[in-house]
Amino acid sequence: MNIFKQVRTLIGCAVLCAAGVAMAQTTPIKLKFSIFSPDKEITYQSVFKPFADAVNKETNGAVEIELFANGALGRSPLQQAQMVLDGVADMAWIIASYTPGRFQDNEVFELPGLFRDLQEATLVFTRLVTSGKIKGYEEFYPIALFGTAPYSLHARTPINSMADIKGKKIRSSGALEGETLKAFGAVPIGMPVTEIPEAISRSTIDGTTSHPAPLVDFGISKVTNAHYFTRLGVVPLTVLMNRKKFDSLPKSAQDAISKYSGEWTAARFNQYVGAYNDKVIKDLQADPKRKVVIPTQADLDAMQPAFKSVIDAWLAKSPRHKELLALVEAEVVKVRASR
Repeated sequence: MNIFKQVRTLIGCAVLCAAGVAMAQTTPIKLKFSIFSPDKEITYQSVFKPFADAVNKETNGAVEIELFANGALGRSPLQQAQMVLDGVADMAWIIASYTPGRFQDNEVFELPGLFRDLQEATLVFTRLVTSGKIKGYEEFYPIALFGTAPYSLHARTPINSMADIKGKKIRSSGALEGETLKAFGAVPIGMPVTEIPEAISRSTIDGTTSHPAPLVDFGISKVTNAHYFTRLGVVPLTVLMNRKKFDSLPKSAQDAISKYSGEWTAARFNQYVGAYNDKVIKDLQADPKRKVVIPTQADLDAMQPAFKSVIDAWLAKSPRHKELLALVEAEVVKVRASR
């Protein structure tokens, strides 16, 4: 009798253990995705959420990417990269130029006049980083790599040419963009995109550089009415995952994340954000209360000496810079040939 009780007990324990193992196997791996921008913003709607949904579906729920928009894990855009390395987030929306020194090779993308539009900037950036030719990403797994549309100028007072920004305090998104503004006589002021509307409202700055989407998504268009769509440099935008965290995942999870990273996210960004940018510009042009200027080719040509002075000064700083510029220019040729 005692033997039968012992057998039943052992069987019961085995069943409970099996159930526990099964439960453990079905418990999803939760990954925290930190997004400092609003969940209404175009990149969230067209890229971030579809990426998370695609990975979650691909793994049949074994992986659950949780989106923390509106700065729920950390509001400062400047802290996102460190949050990923510290494990506060597993992946994050990171504007690389807000973290000086960490992604030093990215400066080449900020040089003025290299790209015609966000499509070629995004493809060149994606391909050079994923191929390992751009350094600084060793501690991260790159999920998304975007180039903005070339930055333009936005203010409360009319801008009919680059001469109109001389002596004005203009927000700059990065060091090289700041040097480009200086070349035209402006005073660059660094600050995150989230602080621009208040700074313009308080007259802390006279205007800002920006690509089209943030004009609406971050409220910049509410405090500006003059828009000069020149072609300054682009700003590299990234979604990066902690490399150690990625490497610790089961292969099936790694494969799902890889499948919807890189060129997949680049294609969605180019399609949806590109179309959104076009709409923003058309809406600005349709508003009679705004002055929208699209520089002529002659205007763009007249900017080249100032652009060249910035590029030449940057090239003189390091032999690596010459190598980086050659990489970008070669990739631009490939991208243009394929379009």
